[in-house]
Amino acid sequence: MVKAISARTVKTMLSDGEEIALLDVRETGQYADGHPFFAVPLAYSRLEIDLERLVPRRSARIVLMDDGDGVAERAARRAEGLGYSDVAIMEGGAPAWKAAGYTLFDGVNLPSKTFGELVELERHTPRVTAEDLVAMKKRGDNMVIVDGRTWAEYQRFNIPGGISCPNGELALRIDAIAPDPNTRIVVNCAGRTRSIIGAQTLIDLGVPNEVVALENGTQGWFLAGHENERGASRKYPEPSLSGEKLAERRARAAEHAARCGVRAVTAADVRAWLADPRRTTYLLDVRTPEEVAAAPLPGFVHAPGGQLQQATDQWIGVKGARVVLADGEGVRAPMVAAWLRQLGHEACVLEDRDNAPSIAASLPEDRRPRGPELLKARARELHAVTPQGLSALLWSGGSVALDLRGSQDYRDGHIPGSVWATRPRIAKAVADIAQPVVLIADSPEIAAAASIDLAELGVREISVLAGGAKAWKADGQALNATADNPPDGTRIDFVFHTHQRHDGNVEAARAYLAWEVDLVGRLDEQERGVFRIPGH
Repeated sequence: MVKAISARTVKTMLSDGEEIALLDVRETGQYADGHPFFAVPLAYSRLEIDLERLVPRRSARIVLMDDGDGVAERAARRAEGLGYSDVAIMEGGAPAWKAAGYTLFDGVNLPSKTFGELVELERHTPRVTAEDLVAMKKRGDNMVIVDGRTWAEYQRFNIPGGISCPNGELALRIDAIAPDPNTRIVVNCAGRTRSIIGAQTLIDLGVPNEVVALENGTQGWFLAGHENERGASRKYPEPSLSGEKLAERRARAAEHAARCGVRAVTAADVRAWLADPRRTTYLLDVRTPEEVAAAPLPGFVHAPGGQLQQATDQWIGVKGARVVLADGEGVRAPMVAAWLRQLGHEACVLEDRDNAPSIAASLPEDRRPRGPELLKARARELHAVTPQGLSALLWSGGSVALDLRGSQDYRDGHIPGSVWATRPRIAKAVADIAQPVVLIADSPEIAAAASIDLAELGVREISVLAGGAKAWKADGQALNATADNPPDGTRIDFVFHTHQRHDGNVEAARAYLAWEVDLVGRLDEQERGVFRIPGH
């Protein structure tokens, strides 16, 4: 029997000085509708896929939260099946948290986005408006616009003329973008956070250029009546830094990191930490995807520096854990670690990267993932049905086809006769457990996870559509599109929070920006106290 604890007890545990992982096992849309500030999203649909990455130490203290609907109990059984030994559930879930008088925050990546607002307030990060930028362009000012988002986000839309350089790369790449110290650098994102953090990164680094953030990013540009560019392909040039310039930049980054409380550690230090059964240690590689693919760092998880700052809860699930960052040159990791330290994490930098293989060799057995392998093995056991086979089954009426893809994907095009389903509510999609079930999913692991719950319900015949909906379409079979099926009220996977802000919806854009600005005012003393923004 999994132990249950009250919301008030959980609130106390969040500041008792011990490590804790408060995991919200509701689906993404439910999480975005309202969750505790320190809750980390871990959708039950993906629990075995993501749990061990978010909580690498199996003896870590874990509290699971749901909607008061029993999903946390199921998630706890799955976690214990993977070897986690200190798992509890929060009684009553999110409704109980609210009933106890605590705030449920809507939106995602709350700590990082709140932090951006605090940095602007505390550091007075300089900014310009969209109209200021228009005037600078008209005058022909010596300036460059740098987009601090990911490459994929930049390609969707950007400020006209902007150059892509994700925030985690700025410290290393800015000299190639703006070699003239008289060039004004304008950093933008889609909203506020990465504009502020990107600009402040360069200011803290001490670049000679004037650096400003574009207030409200691409949304502010749109709200001012200007068109965003789409499909751009401008990216920071290569090479970046070398020789004396690299040594100077490395020294500046190390100096700034030290001011923020970041320390450099050796591989021997990290090996000792990994052997400590009482503490959690994350190993994160902040380089670009191309660098990691070309020369992976054994034992380290890839976490691009800019996104690690922006969406920390996608990589770090344990509050109070140690975080070890590595790069390839000694510039990016210290700058990212400095931000993580200010965000409240015990972040440090691996100084002897060449000895990293010895870290991987010493990883304890309980850090080796079991969940993904378990799902892969289960996927191999599931009978695979071809598109033609599924078509015959549906025509005969002898099976039910459950589509486990996202609700928007289902709306955009699904197999006729299939039913949209989510793992936490899969029982509602199966009217007769004696009926065979065929699963449709984007990955075998998602189907395998859902099959565990179906088997517990008593469904005996479970199979999977080989190749998913893509194989069905490739076979020449039709897909049906539905504008309102599934209905919005059931789409617990979809983030409705100002979701139309990038689609020309003025009110959604304004609501999102107001939400970001208001975050700081919603914090209580415990939530505000985690941040450590030093004076400069």
